[in-house]
Amino acid sequence: MRIRYRYYAFIALMCAGAIKVSARNEALKENENAFFETEEARRVGDQLLMFQRNTGGWPKNTEMCRPLSEEQKTKVMADKERRDDSTIDNNATITQLRYIARLYQATRNRVYKDSFEKGIRFLLSGQYADGGWPQFWPDMRGYQIHITYNDNAMYNVLDLFRRILKGETAYGNGLLDKELSDSVKASFDKGIECILATQIMVGGKPTVWCQQHDRETYAPAKARSYELPSFCSAESAGLVRLLMRIPDPDERIKASVNGAMVWFEEHKLTGIRVERIGKKGEPGCDTRVVADKNAGPIWARYYDLESHRPFFCDRDGVPRERLSDIGEERRNGYGWYSDNPAALYPLYDEWKRKYCD
Repeated sequence: MRIRYRYYAFIALMCAGAIKVSARNEALKENENAFFETEEARRVGDQLLMFQRNTGGWPKNTEMCRPLSEEQKTKVMADKERRDDSTIDNNATITQLRYIARLYQATRNRVYKDSFEKGIRFLLSGQYADGGWPQFWPDMRGYQIHITYNDNAMYNVLDLFRRILKGETAYGNGLLDKELSDSVKASFDKGIECILATQIMVGGKPTVWCQQHDRETYAPAKARSYELPSFCSAESAGLVRLLMRIPDPDERIKASVNGAMVWFEEHKLTGIRVERIGKKGEPGCDTRVVADKNAGPIWARYYDLESHRPFFCDRDGVPRERLSDIGEERRNGYGWYSDNPAALYPLYDEWKRKYCD
């Protein structure tokens, strides 16, 4: 009766537009408990298990929720042996694990527990001795080997671990045994150490981070041709948010957070906003920076390591001073500004009163 009630509650929410069952990957973002009691939730979950590589991870940018034909299922199963596309880039693996955990809590089906454990072991297996994670593993190439903060890759892993260690409901009821929980705790602590070790120091003071750092020297590292070593605002905001969520922070964490917030304040841009004209890929589409005295603060994605000034880069790898200086393809196809740090200010005020005043 309880399950039937939840199912009907789910249907009511769906009809009201509060829940949207889609063939696209939006289903992986579902938060309503009632959804995970449905056949649709289990169908999606079973497909996620098919897409899970034998490594324990998942590929990125892949449609996993649309119903598959038998021919498509055969192809997906044949790819399970791949070792070069398991990744934490673009929210891959973390998104699937969150869904699988919720589905296990609703069904207590051992197959979902096993999948979650396998995914956690995959995450643990990718961590370097210094605490960082690459973008892909076990087989990787080029810049994929760097410690990767880009697109919040490492942040997402550590935030998942934080939620597990905090005992959030989705990760309870024996989802992980003590051995794996202890491994997650040790991995989380190493990850925080890596974040502190890679923070860029200027004049002996901590600032922010690059999108990726060399796994041996910790120095800011280059990725794609237009992703140069730099101070990077967007991903640094996520790292600061994570550090502020650590209870009873030690002096190193306090210095790290305070230093980053000083950097954000000194490098914020005011009086401008980003204006997007038309739809991406269509004629006339453009991205421009326009004056707006009422606009809130924003930050350039990249700041030069020497001049500390914003720069923008085309596929030729040459940094330029203005967004309008680069070609249409990169100008419209990349996020060159971010307001992510702005959301930290009220959190920081509360954090500072609690731990620093």
